[in-house]
Amino acid sequence: MDLSNRTVLIVGGTSGIGRELARRFATAGSTVAVGGRSAEALPELAGEGFAAFGIDVTDDASVARARDAVLARYPELDTVVTMSGVMLLEDLRDPAHFEAARTTIDTNLVGTIRVIDAFTPHLVRRGAGTFITVTSGIAFLPFPPMPTYAASKAAVHAYSEALRAQLDGTGVGVVELVPPAVATAGQEKVNPHALPLDDFADEVMRLLSQDPTPDEILVERVLMHRWAERDGTYDDLVAQRSQALAAMFPRSS
Repeated sequence: MDLSNRTVLIVGGTSGIGRELARRFATAGSTVAVGGRSAEALPELAGEGFAAFGIDVTDDASVARARDAVLARYPELDTVVTMSGVMLLEDLRDPAHFEAARTTIDTNLVGTIRVIDAFTPHLVRRGAGTFITVTSGIAFLPFPPMPTYAASKAAVHAYSEALRAQLDGTGVGVVELVPPAVATAGQEKVNPHALPLDDFADEVMRLLSQDPTPDEILVERVLMHRWAERDGTYDDLVAQRSQALAAMFPRSS
């Protein structure tokens, strides 16, 4: 992927990984637009020189409006990154968790599908372009306190695989970015092993620029998650990650 000459839309790029990737693409020479819901962040991004578009991926009409606005300004758009996501704790013993599950699926999975559907006709008509979907190491090695987050990201992985197969021959590629825990959005406060954001972004941009670009962007820190089943470490690692349940959801005696 030639990072110096792309026209990129990053949906969910108002903070964290998405915002840093917006800066990295721009530094590499690409034209970058950012979409998101944050009323505070969008003007900040505009102040940095990015085109900023309001978009709520849980709302069909909002996605359609954003698509029309983006394509009116950037008819040469060739790269769409779907970053939007929420990470919510759920105690599955409490039926009240269902609202968190619904929100997670509608944002992480259905929101991703909405964005892809909105821009697929444009990229297919161009005959060239790239979708970059964003999953998580948790898609391959669940973190039990966040069950629907894990399920939604596993679903986005499967959807990305199917999308790549269906778009084969159109000139539109599908790249899946698989982050580990990254020191952003509070992760650095609860996980001392979270990968520094700059280090993560450095690796991601290096992998994206490889020829050919890998179907999955796997930084070194996420390999233990991605290949846990293959390497025979899955059961032990899930058991380790399950230890957090006792502290987060104490069981009455």
